[in-house]
Amino acid sequence: MSTPTDAPAPASPLLILASQSPSRVSILSSSGIAFRQLVSGVDEDAALAAAEEREGGPLDPSATALELARAKAEAVAALPQAEGHLVLGCDSVFELDGLAYGKPLTPEVAVERITAMSGRTGVLHTGHWLVDRRPGAAAGHGVGASRSAEVSFSRMAPEEIEVYVATGEPLWVAGSFTIEGYGSAFIEGIRGESHTVLGLSVNALRELLGRAGLAITDLWTARA
Repeated sequence: MSTPTDAPAPASPLLILASQSPSRVSILSSSGIAFRQLVSGVDEDAALAAAEEREGGPLDPSATALELARAKAEAVAALPQAEGHLVLGCDSVFELDGLAYGKPLTPEVAVERITAMSGRTGVLHTGHWLVDRRPGAAAGHGVGASRSAEVSFSRMAPEEIEVYVATGEPLWVAGSFTIEGYGSAFIEGIRGESHTVLGLSVNALRELLGRAGLAITDLWTARA
């Protein structure tokens, strides 16, 4: 088996990440995986509404994350630039009391959600969808996998929540928190794979690549 230090870097990365998330970029880069980015521009609300109509009702939080990951991957896979590549889409949803929390987008929503999360444990679901656009693949065949991790929060004073939200950090992340920024101060523990909470499980990617007939070592880049 080759290692990240001796595997040759491909002339053009086989993997395309259908995301603009800095966390996902960091995970792939630090894992020695060659890739490039193409942002999907998917209307998440419309994609979810279409899925719920197709399924005949609301999706649970885990299924929501997987469906949005699929929508992002398929949108990028349909682009001419994706021909000959594998496209990975990801999406994360935080679940508390059976409700799905995506990006809060506004300070008011963020304060409300974080107040509800204070002193409690929720579940972060990350969906992964891989579309194969290589020659011979069956019409952009796609495979999916979900990973979940429990996240436990300390009790937070209202003043702490207000200051945290004022940083702007929680507004654009699933569940209104991060584990690598200001939000780390309020997280007591994680049960499960930390990469899941960051938005991309490398273990899940390994599984999906295996189902596409590849080893993750095939995507490793050379390191100095």
